[in-house]
Amino acid sequence: MLDVKEIFKRIPHRYPFLLVDRIVEIEKDQRIVGIKNVTVNESFFQGHFPHRPVMPGVLICEAMAQVGAIFAYSSGGGADNGKVFMLTGLDRVKFKRPVEPGDQLRLELTSLKRRGSFWKMWGVATVDGKIVAQAEISAMEVPME
Repeated sequence: MLDVKEIFKRIPHRYPFLLVDRIVEIEKDQRIVGIKNVTVNESFFQGHFPHRPVMPGVLICEAMAQVGAIFAYSSGGGADNGKVFMLTGLDRVKFKRPVEPGDQLRLELTSLKRRGSFWKMWGVATVDGKIVAQAEISAMEVPME
C-alpha cells in the first residue's frame, strides 16, 4: 500500500535508522500494518551478537514506533505541516522470542487513544504469525525544528 518512497514523505528517518520497508494495510484512525525485512546485512548484527545475531528489542520497539508515526501522519498530522511524531513513552513492553536474520517482521499498531497531538497505540510485532514483541506506545506531534 505504501512503498519506501511514500514512507520517506511521512517520516524523517533514513538509512541506517529507517526500520520500515513498506506499509501493507492502513485503516485511518484505526490500525496500520507495516513490514520490516530483517537481513543479515543490518549493521546492528555486527555486535548483537556476532555468533548468534539477534535484533535488539529496543529496535523492534523503534520499528513499531516508526509504523505508529506513519499511522498518525496518515490520519492527518506530520511532515507536510512542519511537524514530526516523537516517541514519548513505552509501557507494558514484552519480548517473547528473538528476531533473526531472514525474518520478516510484521508490525501492527492499533489506536487506543488520541487527544489533540497526543497518540497512544498498541503495537504487536510478529514473525510467521508468532508474537515476538508487544508494547503500548505513546507519541506526540511536535515542531520539526
